[in-house]
Amino acid sequence: MAFQGKKLMDDPDDAVTDFIEGLVETYPALHYLDGFPQIKVVLRAHISTDKVAVISGGGSGHEPAHAGFVGEGMLSAAICGDVFTSPPVDSILAGIRAVTGSKGCLLIVKNYTGDRLNFGLAAEQAKSEGYKVEIVIVGDDCALPPPRGIAGRRGLAGTILVHKVAGAAAAAGLPLADVAAEAKNASEMVGTMGVALSVCTLPGQFTSDRVGPGKMELGLGIHGEPGAAVVDLLPVDPVVSHVLQQILSKDTQYVPITRGSRVVVMING
Repeated sequence: MAFQGKKLMDDPDDAVTDFIEGLVETYPALHYLDGFPQIKVVLRAHISTDKVAVISGGGSGHEPAHAGFVGEGMLSAAICGDVFTSPPVDSILAGIRAVTGSKGCLLIVKNYTGDRLNFGLAAEQAKSEGYKVEIVIVGDDCALPPPRGIAGRRGLAGTILVHKVAGAAAAAGLPLADVAAEAKNASEMVGTMGVALSVCTLPGQFTSDRVGPGKMELGLGIHGEPGAAVVDLLPVDPVVSHVLQQILSKDTQYVPITRGSRVVVMING
C-alpha cells in the first residue's frame, strides 16, 4: 500500500530554496546569484575568470550534488532545478554569464533529455553572445543492456568524479579544449550501478509500492525509473558481486578496465 513519504521539512515547495540558503549560510566561500530564488545558481564567492569555468547542475533531490561540489578544484557554479526537474535555460545562461571569462566554460551534463535540451539551448545562446562553451555528457549507468535508441545510458553518481577531473584540469590552467578532453575521457571510464531497497519519493508525495517488503531493485534510476529487475532481498556479498560483474562486463564493455588498472571506488549511500 502506498503512503505519504516522511520528510523533515517545512513547506515542500520551499525545499530547494531552504537547502540553498542553508548551504550558503554554512559555507562562506559560496553564495547564490542575484535573482534567487527564481534563479537557483550556487557559485563560488570569489571567481577567477582567468581560468576555465566548470559548471554542472540538474534537478534537485540528489544532494549534495550538485551545489555541494562547488569549490576550488571542482565546480565554479551549480545550476539547481526544482526537485527532479531540469533547471530552466534562463538560470543556466545566468550561471554561464556569472562565472565565465575569456578562457570559456565547460558544462558537465548528466544524460537526461531535459538536462541535455536546456543546457544545450543555454550553451548556444551563450555562444551567440561571444562565450566559449564546451559540453560533456555523462552516461555512466551500467545496469541495463546497451541502448538501441538515441537516449543512451543514464547519468548517475559517477558524474561527481567527472566534476573532480575537470575541476582539477581547470585549476591547473589548462585551456578549454584540454579541460573538455580530460572530462570526456573520465566520463568514458566511469561506471555506476544503483541498488535500491525502496523507491524515492518527492516531498509531500506518496510512495510507490513497486519495491515491496522483502524485495530490492537492481539498477533503479535516480528519479525512480525502473531498473533491470526487482528481486528478493539479498545479502550484501552477492549484491556487490552482481554490481561489479555488471560494471566490468566484457559483453557490454562499458568500463574498459584490465587487471592491474588503478581505480577509484565511490560508494554513494
